[in-house]
Amino acid sequence: MSASLNAATTAACATAAADPACDGPLPVLGRDVTVPLVTGGEVTYAALDYAASAPALQRVWDDVAAYAPYYGSVHRGAGYLSQLSTDLFEQSRATVAEFLDCRPCDQVVFTRSTTDSLNLLAAALPADCQVFVFETEHHASLLPWGDARVTYLNAPRTPGEAVATLERALADRDPYGPALVCVTGASNVTGELWPVRELAAAAHAHGARIVLDAAQLAPHHPVSVRELDVDWVAFSGHKLYAPFGSGVLAGRADWLQEAEPYLAGGGASRKVARREDGGVDVEWHTTAARHEAGSPNVIGVYSIASACRALREAGFENLVAREEHLIAKVREGLAEVPAVRVLSLFGDDAPRVGVISFVVDGWNSSHFAAALSAEYGIGVRDGLFCAHPLVRTLLGSEPQAQGECGAPEAAPGERSLNAIRVSFGAGTPDEHVERFVRAVKELVADGAKWQYRTEEGRCVPAV
Repeated sequence: MSASLNAATTAACATAAADPACDGPLPVLGRDVTVPLVTGGEVTYAALDYAASAPALQRVWDDVAAYAPYYGSVHRGAGYLSQLSTDLFEQSRATVAEFLDCRPCDQVVFTRSTTDSLNLLAAALPADCQVFVFETEHHASLLPWGDARVTYLNAPRTPGEAVATLERALADRDPYGPALVCVTGASNVTGELWPVRELAAAAHAHGARIVLDAAQLAPHHPVSVRELDVDWVAFSGHKLYAPFGSGVLAGRADWLQEAEPYLAGGGASRKVARREDGGVDVEWHTTAARHEAGSPNVIGVYSIASACRALREAGFENLVAREEHLIAKVREGLAEVPAVRVLSLFGDDAPRVGVISFVVDGWNSSHFAAALSAEYGIGVRDGLFCAHPLVRTLLGSEPQAQGECGAPEAAPGERSLNAIRVSFGAGTPDEHVERFVRAVKELVADGAKWQYRTEEGRCVPAV
């Protein structure tokens, strides 16, 4: 790369200094946004739905804005901006590989999301592959394996039981065919950390491979492909403070190289020639490009790389310590409300990330979440969190009152099964979780100040 192109790339990668007014968390967009309350006035919005989509880091936004004037086609042109964009795209691949501590022979494939990454891997499975997946997985991990022989494992109640359950299932499998285990790193419902290293060891001991769904883990804890000894890892940019529509599948190259391209088209093809019989012969790339057909989302890819750098530079040790402080605040506050039951597989002492789901006696969860938003300016999530089997297992014996706003999936006369999820991360100030705990206590003690109704499946304030 020429010196001038190097200088331009350096300019494009310029980043903002940390906000001195932001004490503790990394600065994110939207931290000063105000929203109206149904009871009158406005309040700074408390974004506590990080597990769905985290706000963009200010650092990511500034990096993207610095690069935007240099935007050009990737792998497609001889022009200056095209060369620069291609260089930035491939530098981003190296940054992600470093962030994940990949092995030298691993490939980093850019996708649209965790869901897309796991569907890509599912499409690359060898013939007659057996897949083992716990019923506790997010649907992105639970559903892509349609053409494989899938064994769904029951929800474990301890990390040790998870390992033992997998070992028994693998011991009974066909020992001669390929096999894959898919497991989450941190639950998107309970926030609990799974014993990934031990599960990987069990998989490898029985000749199986393992893919880690790190969508909820990577934004909160370091993820090392080598230390965890996983074969692949998948995550999404929009949960990693980089909301521009990209994801990652990183890991072993062989199954990916041997599979048909995930999408057929330009970029995935190395050589295309007409045959005498009128058809075409195609030679596909064997690099990551094999599964990256079309014009790459360079903005999304660069935003992921920017977020990876920001998290590494902030230091996961500091981020984890601060998040544990916030987790303790929320859990201690909820424990003071007898009507609240926090959902858990592994128990109160299990290590977890900043994701906590709960139900409140006498309240439908949709109604409670709507009141948190309309009366306190707090954004949380309610429902089954795209992990229906897990949430139904956790709530199976817990009927909820329909109240004014029933869950949309509950038919008349049926129990409403849904929960409330609060989630937070590197951009969350203490005030947001303190306001949340105060709001829960007030709603349980005094009830909602406003009337609510169901509109198009959502609980909303009545006009």
